Amino acid sequence: MRALLWIFLCLSLALPVASPATAQDASPTATAERSATGGAQTLEDILARQRGEKIQDDFRRSATGDPDSAAAISAQLGTLGGVSDAEVYRALRYGSADINASARGPVSHLIIQDSGMAWLQFREGPMTTYGGYLMLAMFGLLVLFYLLRGKIRIDGAKTGRTVERFNGIERFAHWLLAVSFILLGITGLITLMGRKFLIPLIGKDAFAPIAIAGKWVHNNISWAFMLALVMVIVLWIKHNIPNRTDVKWVMQAGGLFSKGVHPPAKKFNAGQKVIYWIVAVFGISISLSGLALLFPFELSFFAKTFQIANMTGLPEIIGYGRLPEELTPYQEMQLSQLWHGIVAFGFMTVIIAHIYLGSVGMEGAFDAMGSGHVEAQWAKEHHSLWYDEVKDKETGADKSGGQVPAE
Repeated sequence: MRALLWIFLCLSLALPVASPATAQDASPTATAERSATGGAQTLEDILARQRGEKIQDDFRRSATGDPDSAAAISAQLGTLGGVSDAEVYRALRYGSADINASARGPVSHLIIQDSGMAWLQFREGPMTTYGGYLMLAMFGLLVLFYLLRGKIRIDGAKTGRTVERFNGIERFAHWLLAVSFILLGITGLITLMGRKFLIPLIGKDAFAPIAIAGKWVHNNISWAFMLALVMVIVLWIKHNIPNRTDVKWVMQAGGLFSKGVHPPAKKFNAGQKVIYWIVAVFGISISLSGLALLFPFELSFFAKTFQIANMTGLPEIIGYGRLPEELTPYQEMQLSQLWHGIVAFGFMTVIIAHIYLGSVGMEGAFDAMGSGHVEAQWAKEHHSLWYDEVKDKETGADKSGGQVPAE
């Protein structure tokens, strides 16, 4: 009897109670004839779950016995205390058991939660696999681009004069964001992939202190990242509003694939504006999910987000079906972690390309954030409209006897 109960429990844990695959089903399976099973599940119920169909499980949810039934205790065939083992497991699974927990909290009553298996399988499967492939694909594309195009050089003769590209505050915000992001990326990958890739290389004893230190760095450096993110958004938002000059830049691909082609651009070209808005949107999104992970069971975003999405009708328009609007605290945490990882992989992939172009990929580009000053010919070629504005201000300052720093 106990062996059968454990088999039933294992089967139950392997089937999430609410997942995207089942959310799109139009309606639960009609109430089956269960007289032959005494009200318990039938073979059709089991097959329906295996097909990914949503079943009507009230017959299981309510079958949790009666612990106060004196008749059940006194009856010759009654279960001890009025509740069988299977009924106890069902009460625990559906969160209806009376748990006498010494430490009270938002999930102190929850002992069994099926969604953990779906979370684990997605985290260790598609997210890690496709996320890793995405980053490797970007590395491969950049290597191929370098072999075909080479380093993007300054075409004209260097003048020996420089113009100020970014001031000290702007460079501080950029490097604070960059350094914190790199540390967060490295420690995040250790947390996600360390057990799979590092332990076979260095062993568990060496991995343990690395993982502990990585967790501490990840949790605390995140505040520096969020501060820098706010600074970057505020400092540069006025320069990153799309305009008509961006269209011509995009049509010519910024001259990245053609030597001697330099479409006009202001302080930020269309490519840099794309990077800026990706950093802003992804940065805010990953910060919100990170805050939910830093303060577990206190910040919940997904249930409300799903509710708003359902109001727009978009999930049903794309054929996904209505999203669940009631989530347990554990499900909120699991979704936050998965979203945190998905956004992080996309974020890191984009930043890899940004790092390449800002360092080895383009001559003179690093100086913009290194010293803050760039060669005048570089500015004229890559940001001609901005360079003209700087020269006009310098000319005006000379005529008035003052000095206007370049923006």
